[in-house]
Amino acid sequence: MSHMIPAWVNGDLTPVDKLAAHERGLKHKAVSVFVVKGVDILMQRRAMGKYHTPGLWANTCCTHPMWDEQPSACAVRRMREELGLTGLYPEFRHHLEYRADVGNGLIEHEAVDVFLAHAHRPVTITPDPDEVMETRWVDYHDLLAEVSRHPERFTPWLKIYLHNYADVIFGPDLMITGRR
Repeated sequence: MSHMIPAWVNGDLTPVDKLAAHERGLKHKAVSVFVVKGVDILMQRRAMGKYHTPGLWANTCCTHPMWDEQPSACAVRRMREELGLTGLYPEFRHHLEYRADVGNGLIEHEAVDVFLAHAHRPVTITPDPDEVMETRWVDYHDLLAEVSRHPERFTPWLKIYLHNYADVIFGPDLMITGRR
């Protein structure tokens, strides 16, 4: 099933087939969401059927917006589609760009809008098995420790977010509450 995503070709934003964009390493638009509950982050393990980084742990959800879709609407849509999460209000945290080899000759070169959503009450998670094989809540500080001990378990972009952008994504929220 072909899926067109907004990518830059010779400097112009153009609809490009998703797989082709990754094969050619074209910079493209993306949206990433972290759902947090206190100091815990909702993580997802990518389904084995995904065409890159299957079975690796990533943040709550990541996707590519449709051609004319606003990033915040995209964040809400993918939380619902991938995890059945509704009633959360993702807040824009940062725009960043990264380039990473994701295996099988594919490159993620993304211009990402990163959102943070606070789960102030219990949430029901019903993952789409085609997208997500497992979910778990993990304490922010435990996650940093696990990523440094077992980097092979995590997607390249999650490691980039945590290493380079944690302060702007999580702001003081998790840093302060984490120092119990």
